[in-house]
Amino acid sequence: MLMDTSDMICDTYPGDMVGREYMENLYGEDMDRVLHSVVKLKNAVIGNNKQKFHMMSLGVVARLLEFIQNERAAVGLRTESAIVLGSLAKGSQANVKRLVDSGVVPILLQCLNNSNLKFVEGCLRCLRSIFTSQAAPVDLLYTDPGVVPHMLDIVSQSPTTQECICSILAQCCKTSEHQGLLYSNGVIESLAPLLASKMYKVQMPALRVFCVITYMNQIVSSAVASASVSERSLPDLLVELCLRDKSVEMQMSSAKCLTYMCRANALSSQDSKIVYKALPTLIRMCKKDRSLEERVEGAETLAYLIEVDLELQRIASYSDHLIPTLSEFLRYPSTQTTVMDLKRLDYDMKHSHELKAAALMAFASLGANDEDIRKKIIETENLMDHVVCGLSDPVVRVRLAAVRCLHSLSRSVQQLRTSFQDHAVWKPLMKLLQNADDDMLTVASSTLCNLLLEFSPSKEPMLESGAVDLLCDLTKRDDPALRLNGIWALMNMAFQAEQKVKSQILAALGTDQLFKLLSDPDVNVLMKTLGLLRNLLSNKPHIDHIMGMHGQQIMQAIVLILEGEHTIEVKEQTLCILANISDGTTAKDFIMANDDVLKKITNYMIHANVRLQIAATFCISNLVWNEEEGALERQMKLRDMGVQKLLQQLLSSSDTVLFDKVKTALQQFT
Repeated sequence: MLMDTSDMICDTYPGDMVGREYMENLYGEDMDRVLHSVVKLKNAVIGNNKQKFHMMSLGVVARLLEFIQNERAAVGLRTESAIVLGSLAKGSQANVKRLVDSGVVPILLQCLNNSNLKFVEGCLRCLRSIFTSQAAPVDLLYTDPGVVPHMLDIVSQSPTTQECICSILAQCCKTSEHQGLLYSNGVIESLAPLLASKMYKVQMPALRVFCVITYMNQIVSSAVASASVSERSLPDLLVELCLRDKSVEMQMSSAKCLTYMCRANALSSQDSKIVYKALPTLIRMCKKDRSLEERVEGAETLAYLIEVDLELQRIASYSDHLIPTLSEFLRYPSTQTTVMDLKRLDYDMKHSHELKAAALMAFASLGANDEDIRKKIIETENLMDHVVCGLSDPVVRVRLAAVRCLHSLSRSVQQLRTSFQDHAVWKPLMKLLQNADDDMLTVASSTLCNLLLEFSPSKEPMLESGAVDLLCDLTKRDDPALRLNGIWALMNMAFQAEQKVKSQILAALGTDQLFKLLSDPDVNVLMKTLGLLRNLLSNKPHIDHIMGMHGQQIMQAIVLILEGEHTIEVKEQTLCILANISDGTTAKDFIMANDDVLKKITNYMIHANVRLQIAATFCISNLVWNEEEGALERQMKLRDMGVQKLLQQLLSSSDTVLFDKVKTALQQFT
């Protein structure tokens, strides 16, 4: 039996003497007195961080662990010892770390196998305090493969086991491996009934578990979408938890869970649960009457929900004044802090950054695809000023969000020519790229690709500011996303560029690196490298100049690609490069002098894929063009190779584009 502590007085005398007295009593031989001392210790440390630290310094943790591990000790003593440890865990983060370093967690996890419910609950409360702290040793939960299944087995024993186990699992599910482990051990079946609990302190932790297990996990999300409780599907139950009579915390978490299921393709983006419940709930959470934390969480989750779906972006853009609401985030705090408000200063500064980042992320998602939405965003008062300032913000999250927003808005041709030029956004962007980490570089370099499009006024000043060298460096990175953005931006830069720009690109990139990229294992990098080469080899004088310098290497690379196991798109792009080379004045000699390449071109004329036939035929048409010097000799050689007969056979093609290319090529033969 546990000792009745109702008449006990809290002995919280400061100083080493009292602490040593406690310790001496804990080592006595009379176990009733020991229990009495543990209870006094419990009352002494509750709510007293100084006393907690003092007792831990005297070594009380080791003694309490001895009691907990001693299976011959009275269960009351073991339970009270666990409760004291739980109280110590509610102190500072340093206290939690000392408990973890003392080996508390594995011992308490092992004690969950005990048959006494009160003892198990005491252990769970302590574990909850430890695992929900910033110093949570998450991996310790998964060290013993039997722990999670056992926790799910005992979860239904009492409201306390339900609350504590759900809280622990919600905090300790950090990776896809954790999600998979929980799923394979039946977390959905075990915790789904708790979503319908009448007890908020049980229902809410269970809901948090469903949020963390569905995040970016298609398998788990689909299983949740098809699960049910008392003949109600879990998605329908989540919709009920979004109702306005529920707490804001519950509404938010339910909307997040629906969002994660939608993004994992377990629910359609056009499902009424998303369009009429999750989306409006998140938009409502952004309103001014919500707390700052709720507004931030609402905007961030909204940004994630609509990020890739045009229809949701459109619905959100005209729902409940969302764009003006988000713009208010950027102006927080709206009034100058006075002496009377100094207590709020730290709070305001912290949340100012979080609000800005959340708003910019939401704007990035809103403007990802629709020109009209981008226009509405851009026309928001001082929006571009906030974005440009965000690029230089001292907080990384704000800088990253500003770049993402800029990337989204840079997809607009109109904005590239107007707002982006008016604000000279390329300047802070180039500065940001100098010392950015890989995450920032990936988004910033994607934006750079758009700023370097042929019609962008930013292109020329960026060239003069060292953009070429920066982009060439990106093509040498290990991260394929950075290599892709680097070569993509160079491809855009080379489009319809002057010869000096093309020469600058080739000189900075180097032919060795160019040909290395032509054998890149990432097909997207290969495609953009071919696109760069195609843009470099345009305009007759430019084609002849580049082929005169690098012709042999270029032809070798082309042959390797045409002979390799590549996609139709890659081979089509390669044949288009040959077509450009064949349009040069002297460059076409590299093709005519290479019977192997000519044979490959003729083979592609009769390929099963019509796109390759069109590209190969276009190449032939350029080679035999009768207005150019040497045309008769080239025609004669190709006629002897049977090219003219092949063209005549292709006149029966049902593809109108191929038919026109064939007809044009045949008309050149004399």
